[in-house]
Amino acid sequence: MAVPRPPGALRSVLQPRRGERIQEIGPGLGQQAVQFARWIAPTGRMLVLDLQQDMLDATYARARRHNVTVVPAAADASGRLPYDDGYFDAAYLSSVLGEIPYAEQMLAELNRVLRPAGRLVVAEAAVDPDFVSPGRLRRLSQAAGMEFEERHGPFFAYYARFAKP
Repeated sequence: MAVPRPPGALRSVLQPRRGERIQEIGPGLGQQAVQFARWIAPTGRMLVLDLQQDMLDATYARARRHNVTVVPAAADASGRLPYDDGYFDAAYLSSVLGEIPYAEQMLAELNRVLRPAGRLVVAEAAVDPDFVSPGRLRRLSQAAGMEFEERHGPFFAYYARFAKP
């Protein structure tokens, strides 16, 4: 369930840069992915991964309408991600983590595909029935090998940033 966020909040926490490779897990209808594709253009790559082909199709169509490139991949985020070690500069999930059956395994996979010092941002909001509390997220991420950097927002609607050591 996507939760509306203030414009630019995710951008200020993730801090995308032109030319970076960024991964979104669970893009929904692609609103954020399209914005990120603009910010990292023209040399960056925005990749989205989802289990549902309909969401990938919607994201791809939105990107085409906005004249940006988003590369979709259909895969289960609980398994091995279809990318090489250290491929991404950054990754993010917005109100998705609680829907993934093996969250710690998925976070370990994100750790694998992030380059050293790569950034991971997880956004959560308590209105989501699959809400992951900040404490649980921190435990899961640290068990997956990520280092906690900072949290923005209150307990019930926050962004947390982690880094690959």
